[in-house]
Amino acid sequence: MTSVAAPGTHKSGANESTARWFRRVALGRQPIGIIFGAPYLLFVAVLFAYPLGLAVYMSFHRYYFTAPGVNVPRPFVGLSNYEAVFSDPAVRQAFLNVLIFLVINVPLTVMVSLLLATALNAAIPFRAFFRTSFYVPYVTASVAVVGVWLFMFGSGGIVNNVLGPLAPTPSWLINQNWAMPSIAIYVTWKQLGFFILLYLAALQNVPKELYEAAEVDGASWWRRFRAVTVPGVRPATTLVTLLAIITGAGLFTEPYLLTAGGGPNGKSASPVLLMYQTGIEQNRPDFASALGVLLVIGVFLIFGIQRLLQRRQA
Repeated sequence: MTSVAAPGTHKSGANESTARWFRRVALGRQPIGIIFGAPYLLFVAVLFAYPLGLAVYMSFHRYYFTAPGVNVPRPFVGLSNYEAVFSDPAVRQAFLNVLIFLVINVPLTVMVSLLLATALNAAIPFRAFFRTSFYVPYVTASVAVVGVWLFMFGSGGIVNNVLGPLAPTPSWLINQNWAMPSIAIYVTWKQLGFFILLYLAALQNVPKELYEAAEVDGASWWRRFRAVTVPGVRPATTLVTLLAIITGAGLFTEPYLLTAGGGPNGKSASPVLLMYQTGIEQNRPDFASALGVLLVIGVFLIFGIQRLLQRRQA
């Protein structure tokens, strides 16, 4: 005898299936993981999501910082702040400066850190000493390192004394043509230890059998480096490139300290430094917020393009 389901049975089952699917999407397969991830989610919400949302709000209003308890009108102005950002020559110069920085810093960071990591991964004398030496500048306070850099590259510094008549005039950090390249080289040197560490970790996952097979085939060191090492650490190279780009987008401390706030004539100013100067020093947080939102969008676009290229290569 064939049983007939009640009229609402199929509908009830579909609703239960939909509810289970929604719970799986919202809570994941292991809902208890939300409990462990909650502190970090709260951290992200407080320190990233809320400030970003406030910046977006400020960028669409005429906003001012006031004393506690003082209320001033903050009218909605639409895209006026964004129009002011696009029409400001200082903003265009700041983005051009960052582009110069990235053109120098990113390739230099990737190539030098990979070569040094490969050398430090080999059995060389004093390997632990060299690994530590490259990492020390990265963990040293920027103010202390900047002091050494100013001593070396100042008008009467060691570098100019060594170069003699070949030294640029004006000196490196007050020269419109050399200020931003000098900052790019400084950042490359200071953060080299961190990127070397990333590459050293990646090199541990490259099978040694590949090197042995290439050596048996008579491949030179350079050939083994190109055919085995570079493809083997490609994911790490993607990460290093992305982090170097983010570093350039967030450049602040170095031009603020090395060139006294982006000099000469704004040739070393960065968008983040310009945000500080306009938002804090000039009390124009609406303009600074619009600039910050555009900077965030630019970083996400670069990240998306890089992910797309990475998927196509895979």
